Amino acid sequence: MKDISIPVVVGPGSQPENPDGLNMAFMEMPQGMNTYAMPQIPEPEEAAHLSQGLMRARALLEALRGYRAGMPARVIELDGLDEENLAFVNQLLGEGEVSVKCEAPLEALIQESVLAGVWRVRYLDDAGQVVRDTMEVADVPGLVREQTFRDAQTELDTSALEIPENVYNAPPLLAEIADKLPEYHPGDEPHVINLSLLPHTEEDLLFLADALGIGPVVILSRGYGNCRISSTGTRHVWWVQYFNSQETLILNTLEISQVPEVACAADEDIEDSAQRLTEILSLYA
Repeated sequence: MKDISIPVVVGPGSQPENPDGLNMAFMEMPQGMNTYAMPQIPEPEEAAHLSQGLMRARALLEALRGYRAGMPARVIELDGLDEENLAFVNQLLGEGEVSVKCEAPLEALIQESVLAGVWRVRYLDDAGQVVRDTMEVADVPGLVREQTFRDAQTELDTSALEIPENVYNAPPLLAEIADKLPEYHPGDEPHVINLSLLPHTEEDLLFLADALGIGPVVILSRGYGNCRISSTGTRHVWWVQYFNSQETLILNTLEISQVPEVACAADEDIEDSAQRLTEILSLYA
């Protein structure tokens, strides 16, 4: 499994090179915030050969109309579309504000579309080749909600931790997380620890990252500024970091939740997406 690193000092090049030559890899942060624009799609008279793509689009609209946040994801398969019909779907979806990278054992690339709550989910094999191509209607993709913590540790045994001499403030934070984890159930209000307001050293953050572990999912969002959300190796614990336009860390938190709310589409978003897709498809009525 390739590590997805949680940066404690911000930005590429901020970490020393490892003696074995393996350096920390950072996903590129989003630049700027998207606003909705009508996708550039073929005129009706040019769409006679796009019946399969239009059929998927109408299935997507039906899925949007019946969906509410928290429900299981509604999946529309795109496998089997020819190049032109797939291109039409790509034009229709565009690229929205949230992207997700899932490393092993999940292996998927996920991109929110310009229609909030509509996700393009491409599953990969061990060689990085697409083996399944789908659209999903969901507040957050089903793979993220259901599988992120499949192999995660379910509790923290703080008594077993060996604490270095230069680590001071991480142990009480880990004790707080260990106390809160058994109390948390999906749907509960998240428990947030704001590291930006607490005294800590770089060694404290490295010790926290090591104790919590590295999870398989990284979510990048530009909906509320640039935000990197990293799953940890501990069930329901996320590392949520906000950056300014210079990629300087301005807010650093740990959150106990099923999925941080900043990454999820709301019912209002999904209703708006259904209305927009209705307007688009009315051109092909």
